Amino acid sequence: MAYQLELPQSLSSIHDVFHVSQLKKCLQIPFEMANIEELDIQPNLSYKEHPIRILDRAERKIRNKTIKFVKVQWSHHSEREATWELEDRLKNSYPNLFVGK
Repeated sequence: MAYQLELPQSLSSIHDVFHVSQLKKCLQIPFEMANIEELDIQPNLSYKEHPIRILDRAERKIRNKTIKFVKVQWSHHSEREATWELEDRLKNSYPNLFVGK
């Protein structure tokens, strides 16, 4: 069994038929839809996400080591869709996010 998607003209280069085995259960319906015109969609159908701001901080102690986490709001996503990331990894990739912190 296959499904055919109704895609806008701007995504006409994308194959619009998918086998049912390729579909995954939707766990959450997004409240805000991403504007396709604002996304810089690459030929491999990916786009670049970048962090907008840090919403919260947390620490987890494991034996004698402390691991720091930050809750990050990403571009094209709402605060409800924020994710917890390792602070060290985020500092390496996006040092400008931690200026003055």
